[in-house]
Amino acid sequence: MRFQVDKISTAFLFVTAMASPCCFPLFGFLLASFGLGSFELFGGWTMWAFLGLVLISLSGLFFSYRKHRCMWPLLSAIPSSILIFYSYLFITADYWTALIYIGMFGLLLASILDYYRMRLHNKIKTVGLQSIITCPACGHRKEETMPVDACQYFYECESCHSGLKPIEGDCCVFCSYGTVKCPPIQSGEKCC
Repeated sequence: MRFQVDKISTAFLFVTAMASPCCFPLFGFLLASFGLGSFELFGGWTMWAFLGLVLISLSGLFFSYRKHRCMWPLLSAIPSSILIFYSYLFITADYWTALIYIGMFGLLLASILDYYRMRLHNKIKTVGLQSIITCPACGHRKEETMPVDACQYFYECESCHSGLKPIEGDCCVFCSYGTVKCPPIQSGEKCC
């Protein structure tokens, strides 16, 4: 659950923005359609709640980074968060809302990237990479590490030196002669 914090806080970030149409007129029409045209979610605390949600979203992305070690979500989230804080605290011009929108959509992009990165990380983590190949000619067995990004179509038995190819209908030698199917098949994808 702690790795979902960034997605939850990013969602609430947008809810907070939509609940403050006087500051974010782009979302005002949504609330007006529900009869809440002049409603402000937290009264005078909207700015601080919004900035708090930005910090929660950023910290959730950081914890997620520590798990999957992919920098792309953070490379979107850190500048977006800085842009939001800078716009709120230091800019008094008319274009500050546009900068906050850019920052919000940057955090949304970071959350989407993080979601797909975590799915990929979890998929690779659950796939077994060790398989014991049994030679059909001599019965020799050897444990091998399967490649993650390609199929192994040929294999030479180290005992009798016979060349193995997949049985018709299989994608690789691990699917034909191994104890564990290849990683793409394990994860439910179509193999080469």
